[in-house]
Amino acid sequence: MNARRPTLLALYLIVGGLAAASLLVSRPAGAQTAKEQELEQRVAELEKLVHQLAPGPAAAAAPATKSASAPLQAQSITPNAAAGTSYLFTGYLKADALWTDTSDGVIAEGTAGRDFYVPGATPVGAAAKSTNMNADVKQTRLILGTDTPLNGDPKDKLATRVEFDFYGTSLGNQRVTNTFAPTLRHAYVQWRQWLVGQTWSNFQDATTLVDSVDYIGATDGTVFVRQPQVRFTDGGWSLSAENRQATLTPYHGGAQIVSDDGVLPDLTARYTWKFAGGQLSGAVLVRQLKYRQVGGTPNDSINTAAISLSGKISMGSDDLRFMVNDGNLGRYVGLNFSNDAQIDADGHFKAINGYAGFIAYRHVWDTALRSSLYYGLEHYNNDTLLSGTDVGRSSQSWTVNLIYSPVPKLEVGGEYRHARRELESERSGSFNRLQLMTKYSF
Repeated sequence: MNARRPTLLALYLIVGGLAAASLLVSRPAGAQTAKEQELEQRVAELEKLVHQLAPGPAAAAAPATKSASAPLQAQSITPNAAAGTSYLFTGYLKADALWTDTSDGVIAEGTAGRDFYVPGATPVGAAAKSTNMNADVKQTRLILGTDTPLNGDPKDKLATRVEFDFYGTSLGNQRVTNTFAPTLRHAYVQWRQWLVGQTWSNFQDATTLVDSVDYIGATDGTVFVRQPQVRFTDGGWSLSAENRQATLTPYHGGAQIVSDDGVLPDLTARYTWKFAGGQLSGAVLVRQLKYRQVGGTPNDSINTAAISLSGKISMGSDDLRFMVNDGNLGRYVGLNFSNDAQIDADGHFKAINGYAGFIAYRHVWDTALRSSLYYGLEHYNNDTLLSGTDVGRSSQSWTVNLIYSPVPKLEVGGEYRHARRELESERSGSFNRLQLMTKYSF
């Protein structure tokens, strides 16, 4: 309502009351008392004030309420949305600063190992130590989504999610602009038990990811893969057919070979048991590895398998998280620390098997302060007659952090990590890293 309306109404009532009083006591002008003359003068002054405050013809023609005003635009901004669709926009801003001291060389500038822990990037064999500092906001994350109820039932809905961060590409440099382009993390549609699109592999238990300052956490022992897939979930069971890819070590070593030859997807099955104190989960991965060499000579394809056991156990406000993996792990563990298979002199495959895992304890000091202590490792069995000795045999790291939340959604934290990588030649290298972060979720 117009803010002047109550004022005008009050003035009209006052003027009306005074006018009525003047009529009741009216008499010939010559017989008016001083009191009556004063009353008539006050009525005239109030009438003048009312005329000053009263709206003119243009204002009087204006709509009485805001709801009757014309729309800001002629067409809805979501013309293609199904009826009842709700929208999600969330994410966080995260700023990181990392100081890294390496024992045997330098992590190349502009590579992922400068931004977060990549076990295969730990330098080995160089004579000189190196120290560097990097700062960025690449982990900043944006998440968009929709939820559309179907058949009038809010529990029966069609959901979509699209998620970005800023790792992996650059449009500028650290000297001037520090410009980084959005890169796709997740993009999928989900309806009832079905999911189609890109998200975490069903072979990965994302609920056990460590509460870390680093981008991933216990990377050495963690299954960490996002890829396109079709997934079916029913109760504790989930089955998926996922994008295939193989990483291979050429005969006598050398640059990694990447192959998507073949027609069968990677297949996974998982069962998760949830209980009052947490959850336990087991998964199986079955794959076909295949590669056709340049020149058309086919390699023998091989079938491989791997298993993963993981869990998260609550202990009051604290919790214990763990994962154990075994078999042909390859690109699924440790950010592809080990390849999936080796190629012999005749072009045949030999699978590279190994084991990996982590354990993490998270302690909540109070409502604003928490810490995690975690350890991860991975170890693989390379046939050095095929690969040579300059391939990774193992990596391990231990880490401790402290995260403080002075107000809701704002986190300030620090983390110290010691990591070590060893080659089949028994040469090794290590590094120490201190990472500080500020993160605000919205």
